[in-house]
Amino acid sequence: MADVLTGVEASAISVLKRAVEMDTARRFDESLVCYQEGINLLLQVLKATSDQSKKERYRKKISEYMDRAEQLKSFVIETKNAGGSHEQIQIDDNATGFGMEKLFSRFMTEFLTEIEIEDPYIRAHHQICNLLRFCEVVVKSQCSVKEIRLLTGRDDYPDAQMQQQQKLNQLKKSLLSHGIEFNWSFHDSLHDREIRFNTGWIVKIGRGLDIYKASDNKFSIGSSDLDLRPCHKTTVDIFHTKSINKTKDDTS
Repeated sequence: MADVLTGVEASAISVLKRAVEMDTARRFDESLVCYQEGINLLLQVLKATSDQSKKERYRKKISEYMDRAEQLKSFVIETKNAGGSHEQIQIDDNATGFGMEKLFSRFMTEFLTEIEIEDPYIRAHHQICNLLRFCEVVVKSQCSVKEIRLLTGRDDYPDAQMQQQQKLNQLKKSLLSHGIEFNWSFHDSLHDREIRFNTGWIVKIGRGLDIYKASDNKFSIGSSDLDLRPCHKTTVDIFHTKSINKTKDDTS
């Protein structure tokens, strides 16, 4: 009996190790299956064990693995349901209530580790400030972002290009102090403006991050709080990569 129990425990350890590896590799469907199988094996070990200290240790590990499995299950279900979703937000001229947190905080989940921003106009001072505000939302969230990548256009004038580089370098240094790597590259013929999250969500904004009107008076309401800042007229499209793959499958 002891040999059988040892064998079951060894199998549980092996399967749960695989679950963690798949989890780390973001292969969440496979990870969830391994977690469920490993938990069932550990439950068998728990029932057959008479040593109370071992039972307590098994209960603790089972609880930890079950919590993670439930998180993955919710994420996997949400991702599958997102395959048919497409949300569109129309922002009218001078509309308020569309700060960075309003637009993006819902995507800042614990499963998010990388963000790609494609926006040809992160050049002028106020545009880089908008990027900074976006990064602040990332830092304040509970997500696990390790890298933000920016693809943007280069300013036309050498002095402005130097200032653009200096400000992006300052942002890079600041983000690094929060454990986030920030890298950027330039492309001269960008048109699309979208933000891609490696959880599969994509946010396309007609004006990119440059949706807020200038605040000429630093002491006017909305100069610091973007929720209160009037916006330019634009459209925000939110969809998931699952919906793109589904469309391709339907037309093939």
